[in-house]
Amino acid sequence: MYIYKNNDAVPWEKCVATVGFFDGVHGGHRFLLNELVTEARRTQSISVVVTFNEHPRKVLKSDFQPRLLTTLDEKLELLKSTDVDACVILDFTKGLAALTAKEFMEEVLWKKLKVKTLFVGHDHRFGHNREDGFEEYKIYGNEIGMKVVRAEKYELESKEHFSSTQIRNALQIGDIALANTLLTYPYTFIGKVVGGYKKGRSIGFPTANLWFESKEKIIPATGVYAVRVYVKQKPYIGMMNIGYRPTFTVNDELSMEVHIIDFDDNIYDQTIKIECIHRIRDEKKFNGVDALIEQLNKDRNTVANLLGE
Repeated sequence: MYIYKNNDAVPWEKCVATVGFFDGVHGGHRFLLNELVTEARRTQSISVVVTFNEHPRKVLKSDFQPRLLTTLDEKLELLKSTDVDACVILDFTKGLAALTAKEFMEEVLWKKLKVKTLFVGHDHRFGHNREDGFEEYKIYGNEIGMKVVRAEKYELESKEHFSSTQIRNALQIGDIALANTLLTYPYTFIGKVVGGYKKGRSIGFPTANLWFESKEKIIPATGVYAVRVYVKQKPYIGMMNIGYRPTFTVNDELSMEVHIIDFDDNIYDQTIKIECIHRIRDEKKFNGVDALIEQLNKDRNTVANLLGE
């Protein structure tokens, strides 16, 4: 997949495109992108995703703090895993936000990006204040010579709706199973290993304490999770605690630490990837270290059984 930035000249003469923030690149997004690619191949065109460098609401409301499923880099990696040919990253500015849907379609999509067919997500709106909808987009497209197609709605047999908001809500209550089902892949963190209290090592469960550069990345509900950990791209299994370490400390500082099973290398300052597979229990305060060790041994056995190793 080729990546083009805001002011890059595009090399194609025509393309089939879709526009959106695509946070998480979840199952609904992938369904839309598959339709996009199918149409592009049918018409011998380039398939293009048009997205933004910042969450639109962050630009429009200075006090808005996004809670994102993916950073921009993570989103691009996920888009690369699809069959889309190219991604255009627009700088989302107040000037861009002020464009009406028709102005955006004509000035940006038609003249600049050479979009001949525009796929619109089933319930997606764009343009100033999101005032227009699909019927208006079709009219504007006819006026400028652009075909506008509404993507089919995609949902599970259970009628569960695919949306980034639904996935965020699931993560915030610890429903990692639902989040992963809607994402179609395990919810993933990429973090740097930093120094910690070293309490885990003293009781036989050394942990890697994680630091994340992005403050916008959403953190799942507190608890203990069965995870797959990638160190230098090699996979391991582990158990991750998200919480406040109530057995050892009394503070309000959230920590994320992972015990990698059968692993004892020094990985301080290294970047590792963590896939959240299952949430196995709530975080709790234990009556002493012995009770904690007993529970951690149970957690380790649970993780080994769940992940088949």
